[in-house]
Amino acid sequence: MTWLITGGAGYIGAHVVRAMAEARGGAVVYDDLSTGEAARVPDGVPLVVGSTLDAERVARVLADHAVTGVVHLAAKKQVGESVARPLHYYRENVEGLRVLLEAVTAAGVPSFVFSSSAAVYGMPDVELVTEDTPCAPLSPYGETKLAGEWLVRATGRATGLSTACLRYFNVAGAATPQLADTGVHNLVPMVFEKLTQNAPPRIFGDDYPTPDGTCVRDYIHVVDVAEAHVAAARALAASPGRDLTLNIGRGEGVSVREMIDRINAVTGHGLPPTVDPRRPGDPARVVASAARAATELAWTAEHDVQDMITSAWAGWLRLHPEAAREGHGSAGRAPHGPPPLTGP
Repeated sequence: MTWLITGGAGYIGAHVVRAMAEARGGAVVYDDLSTGEAARVPDGVPLVVGSTLDAERVARVLADHAVTGVVHLAAKKQVGESVARPLHYYRENVEGLRVLLEAVTAAGVPSFVFSSSAAVYGMPDVELVTEDTPCAPLSPYGETKLAGEWLVRATGRATGLSTACLRYFNVAGAATPQLADTGVHNLVPMVFEKLTQNAPPRIFGDDYPTPDGTCVRDYIHVVDVAEAHVAAARALAASPGRDLTLNIGRGEGVSVREMIDRINAVTGHGLPPTVDPRRPGDPARVVASAARAATELAWTAEHDVQDMITSAWAGWLRLHPEAAREGHGSAGRAPHGPPPLTGP
């Protein structure tokens, strides 16, 4: 089989490409390189530069590479930017998906894995978020992901396309320093940036109804996320006509304060955080139930928070060596590779 991986030069996408290669599944990367990096694509994996809005180019790459499945990760993903530029986000994330699905169904590609997000849930008031928890996204970004799920499922019902929508939670870590997240939009790199500047990390609100008053989130290693995509691809290939919607998380909550304390311990920095007022729209607790993914995909997360921090720190030090503190290592435990996608 040959899988087209849109956004395969991005942070998560590059890990999916790596996992697919380790599982002996053929891969082709399609990326506009607006945020992706060509250097992340491994040798031997074709890279086609293009936008999902370019219908002719999408159709051509599906035909030229005899694509038999698509893993769609290409999307704009910054919540704040989506609030300022909703039309841009709907165009890129929803219209781009529509164009891609039209080409996929016209080409007779049988399987489609969609990269969704826990942002579809908004502010769920539950101990564990299941796939049946009502969706009420709080940002245009989350809305585009939910609309994308609707479009994917509707297309599957109408055409027989096998589909999987993967809602992943807070992604961190790296398989190698070269594949680390270079953006500063999530908690772990945001703390790293502050420590590199010798500035205290920031906590937004410490009066939530949680054990230490700070928000609780479910963090998952990017290697585990990548292996979930491989497992979903395998499931769709093995059972045509499936329609899966799955949380991809660890089912364990970690507070913001605890995460910062752990980062300080790993990095050798000891700056205590400052506390600012709450940010509007931040729910107190968002932790996944990953039971359905375990049942449907025979997949569970293998890496813990320590793995995430140490591997992410190794990647940060690669680009910011001035952030190092003497006597503190930077390597996490070696990630495990996925089982084969197809037979030998």
